[in-house]
Amino acid sequence: MTAIKHALQRDIFTPNDERLLSIVNVCKAGKKKKNCFLCATVTTERPVQVKVVKVKKSDKGDFYKRQIAWALRDLAVVDAKDAIKENPEFDLHFEKIYKWVASSTAEKNAFISCIWKLNQRYLRKKIDFVNVSAQLLEELPKVTEESVPSGENQSVTGGDEEAVDEYQELNAREEQDIEIMMEGCEYAISNAEAFAEKLSRELQVLDGANIQSIMASEKQVNILMKLLDEALKEVDQIELKLSSYEEMLQSVKEQMDQISESNHLIHLSNTNNVKLLSEIEFLVNHMDLAKGHIKALQEGDLASSRGIEACTNAADALLQCMNVALRPGHDMLLAVKQQQQRFSDLREHFARRLASHLNNVFVQQFTQALLQLYNRSYFLSVPGHDQSSTLAQHSIELTLPNHHPFHRDLLRYAKLMEWLKSTDYGKYEGLTKNYMDYLSRLYEREIKDFFEVAKIKMTGMTKESKKFGLHGSSGKLTGSTSSLNKLSVQSSGNRRSQSSSLLDMGNMSASDLDVADRSKFDKIFEQVLSELEPLCLAEQDFISKFFKLQQHQSMTGNMTEAEDLDGGTLSRQHNSGTPLPVSSEKDMIRQMMIKIFRCIEPELNNLIALGDKIDSFNSLYMLVKMSHHVWTAQNVDPASFLSTTLGNVLVTVKRNFDKCISNQIRQMEEVKISKKSKVGILPFVAEFEEFAGLAESIFKNAERRGDLDKAYTKLIRGVFVNVEKVANESQKTPRDVVMMENFHHIFATLSRLKISCLEAEKKEAKQKYTDHLQSYVIYSLGQPLEKLNHFFEGVEARVAQGIREEEVSYQLAFNKQELRKVIKEYPGKEVKKGLDNLYKKVDKHLCEEENLLQVVWHSMQDEFIRQYKHFEGLIARCYPGSGVMMEFTIQDILDYCSSIAQSH
Repeated sequence: MTAIKHALQRDIFTPNDERLLSIVNVCKAGKKKKNCFLCATVTTERPVQVKVVKVKKSDKGDFYKRQIAWALRDLAVVDAKDAIKENPEFDLHFEKIYKWVASSTAEKNAFISCIWKLNQRYLRKKIDFVNVSAQLLEELPKVTEESVPSGENQSVTGGDEEAVDEYQELNAREEQDIEIMMEGCEYAISNAEAFAEKLSRELQVLDGANIQSIMASEKQVNILMKLLDEALKEVDQIELKLSSYEEMLQSVKEQMDQISESNHLIHLSNTNNVKLLSEIEFLVNHMDLAKGHIKALQEGDLASSRGIEACTNAADALLQCMNVALRPGHDMLLAVKQQQQRFSDLREHFARRLASHLNNVFVQQFTQALLQLYNRSYFLSVPGHDQSSTLAQHSIELTLPNHHPFHRDLLRYAKLMEWLKSTDYGKYEGLTKNYMDYLSRLYEREIKDFFEVAKIKMTGMTKESKKFGLHGSSGKLTGSTSSLNKLSVQSSGNRRSQSSSLLDMGNMSASDLDVADRSKFDKIFEQVLSELEPLCLAEQDFISKFFKLQQHQSMTGNMTEAEDLDGGTLSRQHNSGTPLPVSSEKDMIRQMMIKIFRCIEPELNNLIALGDKIDSFNSLYMLVKMSHHVWTAQNVDPASFLSTTLGNVLVTVKRNFDKCISNQIRQMEEVKISKKSKVGILPFVAEFEEFAGLAESIFKNAERRGDLDKAYTKLIRGVFVNVEKVANESQKTPRDVVMMENFHHIFATLSRLKISCLEAEKKEAKQKYTDHLQSYVIYSLGQPLEKLNHFFEGVEARVAQGIREEEVSYQLAFNKQELRKVIKEYPGKEVKKGLDNLYKKVDKHLCEEENLLQVVWHSMQDEFIRQYKHFEGLIARCYPGSGVMMEFTIQDILDYCSSIAQSH
């Protein structure tokens, strides 16, 4: 390192009049090691400039070059990274931060020491040294020039051997004094020795004057010493006085301490009195119940609105007194314990009185509702009374009793129920159970009677209903289920009686079931659902308001056992009485609703079964209506009792609908065709048309359209398969006729109804109709000119063998004479006779319902004309110029066909 230092001084810094004081070998942190040197230098000229210079070797590596220099005054921070552990890394903060890694820790410390020394000596602005040990800064070595060769040093300094640390810069005042002194001597610059001698002489004169002045001031010094002695005596006297004063103040201090202690005791007593008064006021204000409230709790009238309001206010005041947050120690006061016991007694007494009164209200309302229900059905229960007329008079309106007056009366006690819930949950739970017991019995009677009336209205308590064996008693339908199971109908004389009808569900005749009957059923079913929905919603709203089940997220209490629908419990508790939490308030409401309305779902299922028994197509009406009500209920509350119950019933309705579709497909497969009569339009094809028309009118804008589309797909595939099956089994009617007529009917039906999900089936039906029409025409027409057909088949065979068409007439069997013989056998009269027979044959095959006779006849006419033109073409090509022609023309054929069609 010494050799490098000498080389750098010689080659770089000496030419620039600079001295190299310290050097460190470094590389940039985090990069590939490209070594360079950081040098601390000072200029040899005045004023001195201190720099940090970065030097690196040239790319060839044979000499050094100066890369960048920073003034030391621009250096803000020197960061040594770690003041304790040895670390070669350090940072220099100029205008930006330069991160370096020294080749050794010793070099880094020596360089930082030199920087600190130069900063202390030459700069007024101090550099901030971070993470540099104090020991290092205290033991900084002197900056010397020992490493610089003597010859070079002499050349740099110009003979000045003064070390850097011996030099001291003059301040501004000293420089000014020297300049003034030098201006007084003109020769100061030209003759330095004479100027120095003059200065020496003046200095000697000044020293002599100083000595004389000192000797002259000895007398004054003695006087000053005497004055000091007198001052010391005065100080001693002042100290004695201060001591006496201090003793006097000490006695005063003791007296003041006694007064302060007395004042502290008085203040403490006052503070305690204020706190005691505050505690007493707190207890009096928060634990004192007014006499009016006590009287209301003990004797308040719970039957009148005023009494209920007074009791409610008193109960709230009592609850506030009991729930007051006592401060520490209050519960140990005898008066507080007595007051708390008094409050507990008042609470128990009022809770018993309130629970007893509400139970009486429940019983009174239950009795009143039963009387109304009895009065409503009184005439129906009179023996020997005309039940059908009574039903017409008293049950023409299918409605459920309105419980709004009962709810209105009970809601006056809602706040008291909330109070009871928070103070005595056992009695609250007992009231809840009693309410559910009374209401479940009441609603069961009302709903069962309501559904019985609905069943009677569906079946009809008229002469038609009596024919089915339905008998009413006390407004109820007795024996309806067994009677409906035994219902039978007579076969009608129309087309439906020839096969198992799709509408012949539950052994009832389709002729008895018309559009009016289905519309009547739809209205009754909708009215049933419309009556049940507001009833359930009103009761649920009342329960949530009266029993305060919408205020919290969970409900706990001292419930011991509240029966649910299956006789279980709403919540079960430990033996200690601590309640297990119910999942949510909504679950509690739903369980209460299940208990109260436990008969709704079975009654709805029975009504649905009856409707399905009357007519399986009623399942379409029920599916649409039930889906709409389920959708409406779920929009209000998806987890409510009404939504869940209707959803369960909807599953049953959907099963009945699927069963109806399956039965129709099964009956298609069981259809048997008479061997003695023509087939015509198959019953299940006509019935599919009726089903589709009915379904489209029912499911218009319905939520369950997807279920109908799936049913359509199943039914139409069943129709297609079974039409083909019947056509294959038909003996009297040709297969093509059966296929043609039925697929034409299906295509017409689908085109009229425009069912979007059956577009592919509509195209398929049209294609099948077209194919079988063409097949039937070709098969039935056959070869009306049989001999002529055979003749020209022979001509075509010769041509196919390679004989030219114009040479066929030279064949013996196919000459012109033979052709004329064959043509003479088919005069116009014979042709017309053959076409007439063909028309009668087609007429026997086709049915009148589909009206395809003219379509088929027109197709046969076109086919016959096509054959005629084919024969004429062969004559023109094979017998040119022979003059041979058919004895009838195309116009004759048209006239024959038109005449035959008009004659029939």
